[in-house]
Amino acid sequence: MKKEILKLQDVSYRYDDADINDYVLKNINYSFELGKIYAIKGKSGSGKTTLLSLISGLETKYEGTITYDDKDLKKIDLDKYRNTYIGIVFQSYNLLPHLTAIENIILSMEISNIKGIDKHKKALELMKSVGLNESFANRRVLKLSGGEQQRIAIARSLSYNPNIIIADEPTGNLDKETEDEILKIFKDLAHQENKCIIIVTHSKNVCDNVDVVYDLKKTIDTKKK
Repeated sequence: MKKEILKLQDVSYRYDDADINDYVLKNINYSFELGKIYAIKGKSGSGKTTLLSLISGLETKYEGTITYDDKDLKKIDLDKYRNTYIGIVFQSYNLLPHLTAIENIILSMEISNIKGIDKHKKALELMKSVGLNESFANRRVLKLSGGEQQRIAIARSLSYNPNIIIADEPTGNLDKETEDEILKIFKDLAHQENKCIIIVTHSKNVCDNVDVVYDLKKTIDTKKK
C-alpha cells in the first residue's frame, strides 16, 4: 500500500475582500500518495494557482486542514517545509539567467543548507537524471532551449531530495515531443523513485499520462492502470 503523504480535508479559500460566500475553492478533499503522479485541471479562474499556493504553504489563511505526513501545515515550520519536503517547477522555469545551468542547481542546495556532499558532483548527477550530460553544465541559462531549461528546473527541484514535486504548467511552453520527454521524467520520478508528483495543467496529453486527475469542477477521476 502506497503512503499518503499530503491530504486536504474540507479546504476552502476566499480572498480577504471577497463576499462571505464568494469562495475561490470550496470544500476540497484531495489526497496524494508517494509513488503516484497527479494532474490538477480546471478552467481559468477555477482556483488552480490558489490551490498550489495552499499546498506549497505560501498561503495560510484557509478553512479546513492540510496535512503533510500527518502533520498540520498550520502547526509546522513552513520555511523548512518548502526547503526540505517539496520542490516546485514553474512554467516559466524561474531560473537565474546570469548563472549557468549547474550554478542554478548548486544555489538551490545552498539555500536548503545541504552539507556534507560534493554539490558540483551531485548537480551533475541530477542533470544526468533528467537527460542532460556534462556539456550543458556551464552553459548560461539563456543559451538553453525551453526543454533544456525545464530539465534544469526539474533537476533543481530535486536538489534537496523532496518527497513532493509540484509543477505549475511545466509543459505549457513546450512542443508535444518535448512535453512527452518531460512527462517521462516525471513518471519515472513517481514510479521508480517513489516521489509524489503534482502537475497543474491544461494539457489533455498530460492528463492522459498520469495516475490520478483532480478536476476542480468535478469529482476525482482515477485511472485504472
